[in-house]
Amino acid sequence: MKNKSFKLLLIILLFNLFSCNNTATYSDFTEAAANPDTEYHVVGKLNKTIPVYYEPKINADECSFMMLDNKGLEKKVVLHKSVPQDFAKSEQIVLIGKMQGDEFHANEILMKCPSKYNDGKPQV
Repeated sequence: MKNKSFKLLLIILLFNLFSCNNTATYSDFTEAAANPDTEYHVVGKLNKTIPVYYEPKINADECSFMMLDNKGLEKKVVLHKSVPQDFAKSEQIVLIGKMQGDEFHANEILMKCPSKYNDGKPQV
């Protein structure tokens, strides 16, 4: 009986240990700047008043833009990918990356775009 309980406890502890190492942390630019070695998921909105910089002839896998996090802090973001489709239409952005100096360098981006449905009817 003790042996089974010990094995069950060991399995639970190992599961928790491995699952905690891969969890994502949603944050803001302030926390990401305080811990530049940690990868964060920063949630915010594209500042649409400042143009997105993308020069595919120079580097097709990099673009930069300004983003406001959920606390209102604005930072320059360097996305190490090309500009996503419908990027300018996005309502909310989640960036996955790290702070490097005063810039947030993102390797991944998730976007929430406006729904194409309005009152159950498709928009044309």
